[in-house]
Amino acid sequence: MLKVHQAFDRAQIAEVETDDAAALERKLQAAERVFKDRGGWLQPHQRIAVLRKLATLMEGKRDAFAMQIAREGGKPLPDAIIETSRAIDGVHNAADELRNFAGREIPMGLSAAAENRWAFTTKEPIGVVAAISAFNHPLNLIVHQVAPAIAVGCPVIIKPAATTPLSCVDFVALVHEAGLPEPWCQTFITDDNELAERLATDQRVAFLSFIGSAKVGWYLHSKLAPGTRSALEHGGAAPAIVDRSADLGKVIEPIVKGGYYHAGQVCVSTQRIFVHSDIASEFTRRLVARVEKLRTADPSLDNTEVGPLILPREADRVGQWIDEAVRGGAMLATGGRRLSETMLEPAVLVDPSAEAKVSTQEVFGPVVAVYRYADLDEAITRSNSLPTAFQASIFAQDIDIAMRAANRLDASAVMINDPTAFRTDWMPFAGRKTSGYGTGGIPYTMRDMTEEKMILLRRS
Repeated sequence: MLKVHQAFDRAQIAEVETDDAAALERKLQAAERVFKDRGGWLQPHQRIAVLRKLATLMEGKRDAFAMQIAREGGKPLPDAIIETSRAIDGVHNAADELRNFAGREIPMGLSAAAENRWAFTTKEPIGVVAAISAFNHPLNLIVHQVAPAIAVGCPVIIKPAATTPLSCVDFVALVHEAGLPEPWCQTFITDDNELAERLATDQRVAFLSFIGSAKVGWYLHSKLAPGTRSALEHGGAAPAIVDRSADLGKVIEPIVKGGYYHAGQVCVSTQRIFVHSDIASEFTRRLVARVEKLRTADPSLDNTEVGPLILPREADRVGQWIDEAVRGGAMLATGGRRLSETMLEPAVLVDPSAEAKVSTQEVFGPVVAVYRYADLDEAITRSNSLPTAFQASIFAQDIDIAMRAANRLDASAVMINDPTAFRTDWMPFAGRKTSGYGTGGIPYTMRDMTEEKMILLRRS
């Protein structure tokens, strides 16, 4: 049995039955069997009906899902409510996308050899999907991996994070209640890394969707069976540049949200803030004043802004990184104090060294680092200096500055006057370099989970 604990106080809240190797084999066989039976594939209108009913069922459990997210994952309840709403909308998004999910005509007659022919493509499901998910959005990430598979007609086996399996288990139960036969969507519950690797690398798996650490994701990617495709979503140390033309009255709030949302446990959390030296002192003063007002408390309360880290060892690690940065010359402007096994005061570090872990690695905790710069290109160079690259921000009222930064920042998305953590579920969402592989976002995942087949007709 897998014991599930509240992130906030480590109280046990549930036990979930785990799957063994025999269960994994049964589930892979069931998924392969239904996929090979083309006559049994659900038609698009049937898949749309399942997704629509699923969304309705989720609506009825919105509050329960939100509280469960707050308890098992430690996300503050106001943000957990938003996550649940996004997840419901994501299911609708997958259904809506099917209305325009189609192939295209391939032009013929462009050469003498291609005369009297007509060609077009269709989209077919790629095959069995293995999905391995992360703890930090225990419902919405599951939706991002499962709903596209349902929409395009791929059987999916979903393994949630061992720390946050409850939302996944409840969601998949609703999938079955909505009318999808069980072999088309199955959970795989384990904390055994060897079994998780066996799922990801099985030759019957056609597509691996992995959300989690870069170390694990790239390792699994290297072990995939020949022909298996993958999408990897990792993280980084997202940079935000604050130009001297920025309106400080409008900058602090989005930066604080970007840096401390879910206690910084977000793959695009704002971590490195480069501030023009002309405004650095005033920016830091305002930032610290706002961070010190953040309500850090039990995530199940409706006014909590910052909750716990997922495990005590993560709080240990983040605390050690803060201490290391201070020993290396950084100023701890506020925070960093240990409040409980899993809680840290939100921290602001000023001018840590370029070699400090907080400057080079993903903190995944409630910490931001502020650095001064004199020249925009210097800030851009420092922002681009790491092997990770995901989303970035530029805060500026000068449009020339904003567009120069947007054009030169090494990122898959650059937010102008918005935090690095901004996301909608229908937009492309992708890490560059070591931060990921492929493109997330529900419509983009649906494309990845299909293959085009061309059909050519020769006219007489």
